[in-house]
Amino acid sequence: MKCYLCPRNCGVDRDNGELGYCMAPGEMVVARYSLHQWEEPVISGEQGSGTIFFSYCNMRCCFCQNYRISELHKGRVVSIEEFSRICLDLQENEAHNINLVTPTMYVPYIIEGLRLAKKNGLVIPIVYNTSGYENVDTIRMLEGLVDIYLPDLKYYDDKLGEKYSNCLNYFQYASKAIEEMVRQVGEFQIDQDGMMKRGVIVRHLVMPGNIEDSKKIIKYLYERYGDKIILSIMNQYTPVRRLEYKELNRKVRREEYDEVINYAYDLGIRNAFIQEDDTQEESFIPDFDIFRAI
Repeated sequence: MKCYLCPRNCGVDRDNGELGYCMAPGEMVVARYSLHQWEEPVISGEQGSGTIFFSYCNMRCCFCQNYRISELHKGRVVSIEEFSRICLDLQENEAHNINLVTPTMYVPYIIEGLRLAKKNGLVIPIVYNTSGYENVDTIRMLEGLVDIYLPDLKYYDDKLGEKYSNCLNYFQYASKAIEEMVRQVGEFQIDQDGMMKRGVIVRHLVMPGNIEDSKKIIKYLYERYGDKIILSIMNQYTPVRRLEYKELNRKVRREEYDEVINYAYDLGIRNAFIQEDDTQEESFIPDFDIFRAI
């Protein structure tokens, strides 16, 4: 089967060893699974989110914090049966949900694995945690299986997407994918314990020197969806290696982030998560030398 899962539309036959832009093979590759405490509070809760980090990525963000799995491809092949057991293992260890991180390249296998896990007793919500660079048809494949969508909306200006993430028409693809996500799961739902059961949280990472682009994204999301979704406005940008773009070789300044937050508040946004300064520390990046960490 030729691969058209993401907007790269490479058309390669991964099952027969052909490699596309992402370089992912025709099998699932997982770098780590764990109870993860550093997602939004309605995702992590007290017990942690049952996070499965997939290796490889269909983007190529020059500033990627998880480059050891996205670019260096740390991880190991996991069968559909093992993936289903991992989901059940996380549930048995009281994870609030199953959180699929950078899953795009493996959607057909994930669908099979989730169906098998559900057949064997998986009942906690499924979170699809993505860069946002998605084909709508791929998101449609997940209808009825995913309860919570957790996409990024990284750039409004497509020139920034080309420059920093080597992707064309980022906003066009990501905004259409988010529309489909909201269509599927509707307005967000929080249970009596403060945990999200259904809905969409759109993440936006504020970048050094790009606060005007951040404002355009926030304005677009609020005008399009109002209070139907939750925004997560993040300040955690951390340069983990020296970059060719000098403007990105620093953290986001407090006054930059505050300007974006104040803009969102003045627009009328109240359903949003914001971050404190300590999220800019490298200690918040998972240890991908550990496959299982429960």
